[in-house]
Parts: sequence; C-alpha cells; structure tokens
Amino acid sequence: MKQKKAKLPGDAVVKALIEKYDCPVPFHEVRTRFLGNIATPELSASPLQMIQDLWGGELPVFDSMDEANELIGALIDGLWNGLTRHQKRSQPFRLTRVSMDPTAANLGRYGLIRLEELDGFIEGLFNGHDIIDLPERAHGAIGHLAELRAMMGGICELVERDPDADDRT
Repeated sequence: MKQKKAKLPGDAVVKALIEKYDCPVPFHEVRTRFLGNIATPELSASPLQMIQDLWGGELPVFDSMDEANELIGALIDGLWNGLTRHQKRSQPFRLTRVSMDPTAANLGRYGLIRLEELDGFIEGLFNGHDIIDLPERAHGAIGHLAELRAMMGGICELVERDPDADDRT
C-alpha cells in the first residue's frame, strides 16, 4: 500500500499565518529573504533564525504550542523547503505576480514591491553580515541587483513626487 505524502502548506496558508501573527515583513519580501538565505554561502544560516528575524529577533506570542508549530511548520515545511527547489536551473524563481491597473499610483506600488523583494533577497543572502565572500560571478550579479534596486527606488520616488500625475504619462 502506497503512503500518501502529507500536503504541505501553500503560499496562501503561509500568507494568512504571517498576517495573523502581525509579521512586519510582507509576504513577497519573506519569500525573497528566505531565498537569499538559502543561497547564502554563510554556514551559520538557519531557517529558524530567519523566521525569528521576521519579527525582529523573537517569535510572536502564541496561545499554544500547536499554534507555534503551525506557523513554524508552514514557514519551514511549506515556504522554505518549497523555495529550495529553485537551486536547480530547471526550476527558476518567479517574483510575486502583481496584477494592477496601469496607473501612476500602481506603478509606485509595483516599484515598492520589487524594491522590498530585492532588499529581502540581499538581507537573506548576507545573513546579518556587512560583507560576505562570494564568487566573482555572484559578486557581479549582486551589482546588477543593486542597479535594479536603484531603478525601483527611482520609480517610487518619481511617483511619490507627483502621485496625481496623469496616468497616461
């Protein structure tokens, strides 16, 4: 008799749980923080520490051990372990899909989401360090990410300067 695999919590469950426990980090950034931490060459990387860091270094308060296990299990078994498949070239990571009407305000929101995703990845990759030792190719890729971050920051700043701009422009 074949054993059924336990169904792992999906993104919707993880998102609901981090909202339930008032995680100050938005879901799209949580994903990229985890991905960066999975990719880090730092040997001290730990999914549990990364989870605690989402709440400023300490887990939120739970009413029961079951609640703690539910959150940690969803974040590690569901999200973290699911993201590890992106270590294979055949399984590329996709940024959070953002469906919005084409308005200036939404362009600003889009830029902010991408900015937070980039910041999250770098935060996870550097794992609390100011400097990490990366291969030359990875170092170059970090430079490209910095350029993208500057562009997204520029979009946010442009929209912030004139939030009532004619959407056609």
